[in-house]
This record gives sequence, C-alpha cells and structure tokens, in this order.
Amino acid sequence: MSDQRPNNAAQAQPVDPAPSAKSNAAAAPPSPTSAATPPSTSSKGQTSTLGPEAIAAQLSTLKSSAKGLSSSDAAQRLSQYGPNAIEAKEEPLWHKLFGYFWGPIPWMIEAAALISLLRADWADFAVVMGLLLYNAAVGFWQDAKAASALAALKKDLALKARALRDGAWVSVDAATVVPGDIIDVPGGAIVPADLLLISGDYLSVDQAALTGESLPVSKKVGDSAYSGSIAKQGDMQGVVTATGNNTFFGRTAKLVASAGSQSHSQKAVVQIGDFLILLAAILAAVLVGVQVYREIIVPDQWNWATAGSILQFVLVLLVASVPVALPAVMSVTLALGALALSKQKAIVSRLSAIDELAGVDVLCSDKTGTLTQNKLTLAAPIVFNNAQAQEVILAAALATQSSSEDAIDQAVLKGVTDASHLSQYKQTHFTPFDPVNKRTIATVTDSTGKAWQFAKGAPQAIAALCKLDANTETAYDSKVHELASHGYRALGAASSDDGGNSWKLLGILPLLDPPRTDAKETIANTKELGLQVKMVTGDDVAIGAEIATQLGMGANLLVASDVFPKGTDAAHIPQTSITAVEKADGFGRVFPEHKYEIVKALQQGGHIVAMTGDGVNDSPALKQADCGIAVSGATDAARNAAALILTAPGLSTIVNAITESRQIFERINSYVYYRIAMTIAIMVVVVLSSVIFNIQPLTAIMIVVLALLDDIPIMTIAYDRVSPAKKPVRWEMHHILVFSILMGVMATAQSFGLVLIGMEWISNPTLQAWIPLDASHLQTALFLQLAAGGHMLLFVVRTRRSIFRPLYPSWQLFLAVVATQIVAVLLCAAGVLVTPLPWTLIGLVWAYVLVWTVLTDAVKLAYYRYGPPARTEAPGLHAPIAASA
Repeated sequence: MSDQRPNNAAQAQPVDPAPSAKSNAAAAPPSPTSAATPPSTSSKGQTSTLGPEAIAAQLSTLKSSAKGLSSSDAAQRLSQYGPNAIEAKEEPLWHKLFGYFWGPIPWMIEAAALISLLRADWADFAVVMGLLLYNAAVGFWQDAKAASALAALKKDLALKARALRDGAWVSVDAATVVPGDIIDVPGGAIVPADLLLISGDYLSVDQAALTGESLPVSKKVGDSAYSGSIAKQGDMQGVVTATGNNTFFGRTAKLVASAGSQSHSQKAVVQIGDFLILLAAILAAVLVGVQVYREIIVPDQWNWATAGSILQFVLVLLVASVPVALPAVMSVTLALGALALSKQKAIVSRLSAIDELAGVDVLCSDKTGTLTQNKLTLAAPIVFNNAQAQEVILAAALATQSSSEDAIDQAVLKGVTDASHLSQYKQTHFTPFDPVNKRTIATVTDSTGKAWQFAKGAPQAIAALCKLDANTETAYDSKVHELASHGYRALGAASSDDGGNSWKLLGILPLLDPPRTDAKETIANTKELGLQVKMVTGDDVAIGAEIATQLGMGANLLVASDVFPKGTDAAHIPQTSITAVEKADGFGRVFPEHKYEIVKALQQGGHIVAMTGDGVNDSPALKQADCGIAVSGATDAARNAAALILTAPGLSTIVNAITESRQIFERINSYVYYRIAMTIAIMVVVVLSSVIFNIQPLTAIMIVVLALLDDIPIMTIAYDRVSPAKKPVRWEMHHILVFSILMGVMATAQSFGLVLIGMEWISNPTLQAWIPLDASHLQTALFLQLAAGGHMLLFVVRTRRSIFRPLYPSWQLFLAVVATQIVAVLLCAAGVLVTPLPWTLIGLVWAYVLVWTVLTDAVKLAYYRYGPPARTEAPGLHAPIAASA
C-alpha cells in the first residue's frame, strides 16, 4: 500500500453523505453500507447485522474490553445468528431435471410418446422418447455449468480468523465468527466479516473486488472493513458487525442467487411451441371430429379398433406438429458458434449468450482495466518556486520506499528518468503515511553528507506543511481543483534542508490511469454496430468523465446513488430512474446494488443489456444482464456469473464477438423459418388428406425419419455464409410467424398438390399403365417430396435475395444437404422403412420439387419487396420497445 493518498477528482464533486474512509480529503464513493439493504433476519430468527450503537449498548467488547467474547458467549451467539457463511437455497436436482420435461414442446413430444405406448408402436415410442431425453440432457448440461457462481463467491471468503476470546488471541474458523467478536486484521489477511475498526494505527484495504475502487483504501478507527476484502498493509482490530449473508459480501451473493432472466431465444422457442400447439389443437379437433363422424357416427357402431385408428391419425398429427429437433438443433448450432467465438478470444459459458449478444443495444463497461490500462501514469508535473519538473518527481521518489509495490509509489518511481539520481541519496529515516497527516516524510543524505527531508502526500497536507502565503495557496488550490475537474489524482511534493523547520513547495504530480491504446477505436466500432457504451465505475464521476471524454463516449456521468436512492426496489424501478439511466453516458461511485439496478432499469426500458466486469462486486449484474461479460483477468466469481468470458484484454474482442453472434443469429433465424414452415406443411397435409380422401399420407415413423433427415444435416448451418446485421437484432415473432406461415402455405400447396396428383394417378388407367401407383407408393412419394422440398425451402429462406445470387450456401451445408438427399433417394429406391419407388417416379418427384422451389423463391422476393418491413433490429436507445420474444 502507498504511504500517501493523493487528492483525486472527487474534490470537484459534491461530498456524498456517507463517504468511505479514504485517506485523502476528497469525497469518495459512498460506503457500501449506505447503499445496503436493511438488516435482515437470519435463519435462526435473529438479526445478524449489528450497528455500532447496538454493539456499544449490548457488548462490553469495544475499546475498553481486554478479553473479548467468552467461549460460551461465542457459542451462544453462533447458535443465535448462525454460521458466518453464505447460505443459499439451491433448487433440488430433481426439480431442475423435471423442468426439462415441462413445457409446450416437451408436452407435445410426451403426448405423441403416450399414444405410441398405448398402441404398442414400439419403434415410434423409442424414437420419440430418444429425442425427448436428448433435448433434456442438452439443457441440463448447459444449466449445470451456470450453477457455480455462488460456489466461486464462497471460495473468496476467509477460512481462518484471529479473534479475541476469553482474553487471548486465538485462531478460529471464519465460519464461527459472530457479531460482537473482536477480530485482528493484519496485512495480507482476508477480512472474515464486516467490521467496525476500533483500534490500531493504520490499515490499507484492497476492496476493489467488492466496490470497484481502483486503489486500496486507507482505514482508520471508526471506519468499516468488509468481508472478503484484503488487508494490504498495517494492522488494526475491529468488532464484527455482520456475518454470513448479511455482510456486504453476502448481500452481493444474494443478488447473484436472485439474478438472471430467461433468454430471448428460450422465450422464442416457447412462443413457437405455443403457436404450434394451438395450430395442432385446432387441426386435431377437426381431424378427430371428421374421423369420429366417418368411423363411428355414420356406421353407428363403436369398437376399440376404430378408436385405435382414430388415435393413430392423432398420433401422426402430434408427431408432425412437434419440432422435435428444434431445441437440439439450436443447441448444436449455438455450440458450433461458441467454438467460432472461442477463436475470437471469447469463451461462451452459457449458449444463450450468443443469441443475447446479437441483440445487445447497450453495453455497460467497467472502466479500470477494461477501458483503461489499470496502471497509474504520471502526467507533466506542475511546478512551483522555480523548481524543475524532474526535481519534483525526484523529491516524491525520495519520499517513497523503493520496495513499495503500491500503484502510486510505482508510478512515482517510474517517473524518474535517470535512476542514478536516486542512488546519490541515502534514506536514513522514513515516516510512513497515516490517515491523519496524509503524507510521508523521508530524511536522506546526499553525496556530500548534507541532510534533506522530502515529503509527498495529499495536496492539502503538503500545503499545510509548507505554510503557503495567500497568493501561492490560491494558485496551488486552483491547480489542484483544475486537475480534479479533469479526473486527475493530485500528489503534492515538498523539500526541506533545515531539518523540517521550513518547507519549500516544489509542485504537484498529476496521476491518471490512462485509456487503453485500442479503447477509442473499439468504442467507435461498437457504436457503428448500433450499441451505446455506458461507463460504470466505482471511481468518482470526474475521473470517469475524463476517460469517457477521451474515448468519445460522452461526459454525462451520474452518481449512481443519485439515480437509485437508498430503498430503490430493483423489481419496480421508477420511470424517472429508467429515463436517467437511458440518457446517461455512464455512472460513478457505483456499488453492486447499483450495477444490478442499472441493468434492471435498462431491461425494464426494453433494452438488451451487456455488462462487463471482473470482480465479486460485478457478479450480480453479470448474471442479471442479458449477456454478462467477464473481462480478461476476472475473478472466479465474475467468470462463473458471466455468460461470456474474454481471454484477451480490453473490449476489442467484444466487437468481433458481436459480429460473430449476429451471423449465428441469422443462421438460427433461417432454420426457424424453415422449421415452422415445414411443420405447418406436414400438419396441414396430414389433416387435408385425412379429411378429403380418408387416407393417412404419412406414417409416424416417416415423420420422425423426416425430422432426422431434415435437421441433422442442417446443423451444418452453423458454417453457412451470412451477412451480419448492421444494428442489434431481435426475435421479432410477428415477422417470424407471418413469413413462416407464408412459406408454410407454399410448402403445403406443394405437398398437397402432390397428393392431388397422386390420387388422380391412382384413378387414371393410362397413368397406371405407365407407372403403377397405389396409396403406399403415394406415401413414399410424399416422403421424398418433403425430404427434398424441405432442404430446397431452407435454401430459399436463408437469404433475402434470390437463391440464384450470392451469398451462396457454404460448402459444408451444401454437401450435407446433398448427402442427405442421396440417403433419402436410396431409402425410397430400396424400400427401407417405406414402399420402394421406381427411379422414374423418383426423378419426377425431384423435377416437381425444383419447379416449386423457383415459385417459392419468387413469392419470397415479392414479400420482401412489397410486404411489411421486418422489425428484427433493436429499438433506438431513446425509443425503446419491449422485445417481442
């Protein structure tokens, strides 16, 4: 930790009513307790959060106590308050597993399986159940990977603590620490619980992972230290004020447990399933009504065989209505997309992130280490009293211990252009930084043996040391405030050659964490993709505004606590807050509750939100965001809560990931068009054929084989050539259903047209003399037509252009389709699972399909030219609409 704490940009900002214990005089981010939720009740029925006044009233373990808690008292409190551990109710494994068999598409598959079972159609039953189990296995595996965020949070808690028990300092398990315990926190230790510091001279705490502050914070008596933060230097004692889930750290874990939302692709699949269920129910009612009238009412007789035949028709319709491979194909396509993203240095931990990233229209980015280099750098010194710039830097360096690893000290030492100048001085005495004096003083001797003293520290502390005259003080304060307004941290430097009786002001050292070299270009590229980037930082707004201005993000940063006052309900954020969040360029003084609320506010405004982060404090927001992004070097908690993990520093990887995800979205969209259209066609053809001609045009096993033939090769759509959208895209179900129904009508006309031709063929002696045809041959011909027409339809819907113009299908997709069609032709020619067809008839079916493909393509072009515009792009930031899926 540094032996000084420079003044920062916060001086130019209003002082927060609950500032943290920063060692400088500037206003700092609000204490986490100021934004925390009220003390909650433990599982034992008692509060496990004690305020300082309650502690003083109830306990004799504050400063005046030399014994701490007794062992018996500690045991009683442990029973009363519960263990100092994060407790979370996890959904039982059986309940999670049951969820994969509950929903529109699983219901349809299960109904088809039940009818197959009742009719003892074991082949149909086995195939349908196999697909059901496969879909459940894929979903269960993906969700299991996302359940480790809380476990990662727990890993960061201290395992041991040094507590004052029965008058002696003893090492105890951190889980047994209770409110009222006196805890010793030496440098290097993890703070085991929320503490009120009551004794000790100095403690430097790194709480960046909790609060987002870019530098360690100096603590003094009366300040709070938070569970999970790391003591860097010093040694202080504190009384425990909160344990377990009621600590600041624990509340973060609670937010992680409660965060999360259903992905838009999941909602789209549910809506597709709902639509197909409704259509299937209507068609089933028509089919059953006609069959009951035809088979039972007219003959006026009932028997189980007749009921079984009607059930057989319903089975075929149900199997036809179920897009059995839809979840599996989407999962595999997303998985292949995830592999492509991994080559772009983006690891996908939740497949839905790909879909969400394509639709993101607001990116909330952490500042430190993501937009900046996380490395303090000296700017040109501001000199006083005719000092030279290097003289100011050298003086500050001489007032620093060379072994210090503090970021500020390192920046000062690196600012010395010639290290040999330091070797000309020998440090004989060093006065370390303390929170009261806010400066360091070093006594050194030069090469002639003369003694000098050098000081550095907060500007106001150096000014007081030098006893400035009125004019110099005015100029000095003006420079400090000017630096603060531009986001710089200011460090004063002074020297004395008379033993410290009088001090000479040398100047001010401006310090700034500079932007990454690629950050400005990345922000510009991100804006070109239609996203607004908002900075979210734990530092003060002035620091963030300076960086944001340099990067072209806009300087309208708000204090998070002003937008979300204490007590804000994240489930019902006021419209005023939502509007403020939408218009802001970023936020300063941000804490976990704020990040979470920022994401919720944007989502309530109809936006799809990506949030970057790297610390424990980011975990709730990362999980709640539509696409949480853990940046390079993130903690385990952040990585496990995120859906996307970047392995390269900075945001440039996100630009590549967005482009890739939009290409994947286009591929999946093409598949959905095709799948809905073909499902409609098969269902309607089955009903029309049954109602009009009283024939079963397809068997259940044919429909299942069709699903496999159509969908397995289409998994190669992940390699298809597509043009990514220039703006964020959405699941626009209105357009999807309208266009899919139009294509379904064309596919229905094609298939039922073949049925009509086939029925005429069967009754025409001339055609029968040429090629004999019966109902079973017609079933095979329809099977072949659907297999071929389905893939031709995919080629039609995959592009808004004519299928005869680029972009042509990728070779992987094209060869997969060709191979599948060869298999389908061979099945029909050899009579495997179907009645064999002569080669002449196979050729006629293919010619018929090709003619209809050209007609369907013409209808598609007319729709895109004259039909309603497709609103698949995300809304503008200030005119949000709710995502339709």
